[in-house]
Amino acid sequence: MEPVKILVVEDEVIVARTIASQLNQLGYIVIGTASSGKAAIAKAIETSPELVFMDIILKGEIDGITTASYIREHLDIPVIFLTAYGDDNTIERAKITQPFGYIVKPFTSKDLRISIEMGLLKHRLERDIRENRDRLATLLNSISDAVIATDELGNVTFMNPAAEEITGWHQADAIGHEVSQIFNIIDEVTENVLENPVTKVLREQKVVYLDEYTSLITKDGRRVPIGDSASPIMGLPNKINGVVIVFWDLSERRQTELLEQALQKERELNNLKSLFISTVSHEFRNPLSVIQTAIELIELHGQNLTETKKNTYIKRIKGAVQSMKLLMEDVLFMGKSEAAKLDCKPVLLNLKGFCQELIEEFTTVEISGHEIIFTCSDETTSAFMDERLLHYIFVNLLSNAVKYSPQNETIRFDLTFDQSKGVAIFRIQDEGIGIPIADQTHLFESFYRASNSQSIQGTGLGLVIVKRCVEAHKGEIAFSSQEGVGTTFTITLPLNCQ
Repeated sequence: MEPVKILVVEDEVIVARTIASQLNQLGYIVIGTASSGKAAIAKAIETSPELVFMDIILKGEIDGITTASYIREHLDIPVIFLTAYGDDNTIERAKITQPFGYIVKPFTSKDLRISIEMGLLKHRLERDIRENRDRLATLLNSISDAVIATDELGNVTFMNPAAEEITGWHQADAIGHEVSQIFNIIDEVTENVLENPVTKVLREQKVVYLDEYTSLITKDGRRVPIGDSASPIMGLPNKINGVVIVFWDLSERRQTELLEQALQKERELNNLKSLFISTVSHEFRNPLSVIQTAIELIELHGQNLTETKKNTYIKRIKGAVQSMKLLMEDVLFMGKSEAAKLDCKPVLLNLKGFCQELIEEFTTVEISGHEIIFTCSDETTSAFMDERLLHYIFVNLLSNAVKYSPQNETIRFDLTFDQSKGVAIFRIQDEGIGIPIADQTHLFESFYRASNSQSIQGTGLGLVIVKRCVEAHKGEIAFSSQEGVGTTFTITLPLNCQ
């Protein structure tokens, strides 16, 4: 290792020579001496010493403290003060220049060696720290992710250009401000102000992440969707010196997601429209064919038709018209529910009486030979519900139970109450063909029909209508089914839907 080069600044010639001699004996190289501040600066610029010994009292206009301050700031050379003055005022002035040592005269060779080695070590460590800090700052300033750092109180200490661009704040204006003024976040869905992640990190002393739909409110009031994490900056064990937030602008990704969602929705709507047209066309064609055939037979045979035959043809026409009417009602109902115009208008009902009247009306129209057994053991059966929507629910469920059950099978319709929860529970159970497991997850999709029901007439709208009527009541629908055994639907509705 090459000897350390040292500049001695001392206005007493004899003292300067003595110091130079001692340093040479210790193995250091004295590259020159100076007796004034100006001479010292000029010599330092000329010779580039690795260390300067500086007397505080010098000849000329500037003293040793001012000279040391210039050398340290402009030349980055460590300075060790040599002085006969050790009073508090002198020490305080000297501390401002951040010296690397302070030796009070008289001193020994050992004092010089110790101060030199400690001063050089301190300067080397300080330079390493500064270089690491500069490298880190360069790295943080060049990355695309935004970075904000705070102290242990949550005040901003650093912002990189990416953070400046997203937040609209310049680092110079943000430094020292409480971080929530710069990093102000809200929930995109509820628009509620969210807890600042810095506060959470300082409290929990661990890394935290933002929720998925979070937006940053910029300085000029814009909303920017962001993703981020906040991490503690640890100093001493279990002591946080600050927090660093790393975040990024999700605007482009969010727009892409919204576009993809819109395209997917459009594809679904197009598929639904195609399915709707084909299904409705098919369902209309059947009753129209029945009507056309019956009319042609009446026209063809005219007066030769017996009264029984006429009644048969008329009954077929009425049945076909009724089928078309029901289909149109289903289509109109779906249109209202899609347009969010499905209102629940509850009135006071006797649920037991309502169910009994509905079953009587249903069995009068639907002559199928199936027996519907209704049970209700509760005495108090009053509730506030929408009678029209209830009619949709149970007519559709009973129709399905009849349609998908063998002739003359029993269908059970049970009504129970849970007064503690304030709900009515309806169960409709059949012993029909059941629903294949593979089809059960799609059961409430528009126009979807189970794979074992294709030969049975239907539109695939019934259960969709049921579900939307239940949801309008803020209720729940569940089912259990086993292929070849039967199906049970359970409807749970609040007693007061007001």
